[in-house]
Amino acid sequence: MSDHKIIIGAIVNNQFGVLMRITELFTKRCYNIDSLEVGVTDDPAYSRMTIVATGDASVEEQIIKQLSKLHDVRHAAIIPTERASVREHMLIKLKVAPNTNAALTAMINARGAKVIDFSAETITAEVTGEVESNDGFIECAREFGILEICRAGAQALHRGTECL
Repeated sequence: MSDHKIIIGAIVNNQFGVLMRITELFTKRCYNIDSLEVGVTDDPAYSRMTIVATGDASVEEQIIKQLSKLHDVRHAAIIPTERASVREHMLIKLKVAPNTNAALTAMINARGAKVIDFSAETITAEVTGEVESNDGFIECAREFGILEICRAGAQALHRGTECL
């Protein structure tokens, strides 16, 4: 099986050092983390992590085995992309020129983004969507001049009733 995006959901203890131990696990095995998102759950004792990596079925299996061995990991599972709701949050600051303001604002609105800050020289937009959709937004924004991008990383939940 060829390399593909691997989405891992994990419930971990919400305490110092956990993130370091998990990223160390990836480093020691030469697995790259494409995206990492961490936030506290409804129970402040735990955090939920969404990790996106690239690999084949054997990498997928090894990541889950190794994560499950860590004391701070309460539960870790693969979230199959075909059964996942995946979204990424992004802030993007764009250059404004006198003759492009209307076109820039139209592009932002047409792609479902939201203007959160503007000045005579810049517009900052908030974009939430599938990773590929955000990539498309970036490509459209290039013609206006990208000054800065901040991508928060993918978040993923199983579709339907399945939970971690």
